[in-house]
Amino acid sequence: MRFDPIPEGTWPDLLHAPYKSTAKRGPTKAPLRVASPVATNQSLGFQPSLIVPGDTDLTTRGQSAPLGEKIVVTGRVTDEDGKPVRNSLVEVWQCNAAGRYWHKKDQHNAPLDPNFFGFGKFLTDNEGRYRFVTIKPGAYPWGNHSKAWRPAHIHFSLFGNVLAQRLVTQMYFPNDPLFDFDPIFQSVPDVAARQRLVSRFSMDETVGDEMLGYVFDIVLRGRDATPFGL
Repeated sequence: MRFDPIPEGTWPDLLHAPYKSTAKRGPTKAPLRVASPVATNQSLGFQPSLIVPGDTDLTTRGQSAPLGEKIVVTGRVTDEDGKPVRNSLVEVWQCNAAGRYWHKKDQHNAPLDPNFFGFGKFLTDNEGRYRFVTIKPGAYPWGNHSKAWRPAHIHFSLFGNVLAQRLVTQMYFPNDPLFDFDPIFQSVPDVAARQRLVSRFSMDETVGDEMLGYVFDIVLRGRDATPFGL
């Protein structure tokens, strides 16, 4: 399997001064290109048994319904030629509606929700499609500077069909007023690539009076690739 080069500006800058922690964890030397045929030729296999009840509906893991706005997120995962990436594992994680993660390192002064833990996983179908139900995450402060607030977002981890298609990224919601002030979102240099991180509202995917629908299509590698490394 061969891949087209990623167009310049699609991936975020590894060292982005406004995003302060990149100075600590970013590389100090130029990357080296290495031959790794396993990463491009060895298929990954995922068994349906990986998915357990509650993985595709993050609102069902507590004793009752979590607080916040219930939403459904769906989309299609394709390769650079628009072909579906089938039977591939997708993992998602996020904070709750108040902007707090269910994690010991998150000490943000916002309430935890005992009915929401913020983690799910699922497999794409034969058309590369996925769908999950969750709560719309809240914005939260993150200490990059005195008024640093992250836009609402959901983290995505995708494995593709081979390791070379591995993608870790973030999905945002349309028209978030924090976009212009978020150095993580702004670390993607190309404006068009940045916009590929933003989901779109869909009345077609909206479920009656139960939940609004959002569509987030993902391209692994190559032309129109969804930005990686967020």
